[in-house]
Amino acid sequence: MQTIWLGGAEWLAVLRIGLGLWWLESWRHKDKKGWFERGTGIAWAADVAGKHKWPAVNTGFRTVVAPRPKTMAYVVVYAELAIGLGLVVGFLTPIALVGALLLNLLYLILMIHDWAEQGQNAMMALATLVALFAMSWQSWSLDSAIGLF
Repeated sequence: MQTIWLGGAEWLAVLRIGLGLWWLESWRHKDKKGWFERGTGIAWAADVAGKHKWPAVNTGFRTVVAPRPKTMAYVVVYAELAIGLGLVVGFLTPIALVGALLLNLLYLILMIHDWAEQGQNAMMALATLVALFAMSWQSWSLDSAIGLF
């Protein structure tokens, strides 16, 4: 593959690292005290799920998230951190990419009624699919350095 400056595998690594930085920024700007102590993130999601046009979303939320709001707050916040770190350093990259795709799909489904807010999630999901199927861990990654995947 002919490109300017970097080879194809390196450009895919740039995409992977940029996606990881995007996840780290999502983690960084969260009000952790609000999420963990006051439950603001899960309370917001409960409100959105309660008004969702797909009844299965509200049912799923009440079944999985509502009984354990504090645990789920930690899962969401630290999943974003783990995904970001995994993608930036390229460690367990396919697992991080699948996690990123699943989390973005959950965000997309939760906010399906508000497409104006979904540009970021849609672009992150698309970049994740490209990074996953093009095996972006082949360059500039711990996975490549230690022979994983």
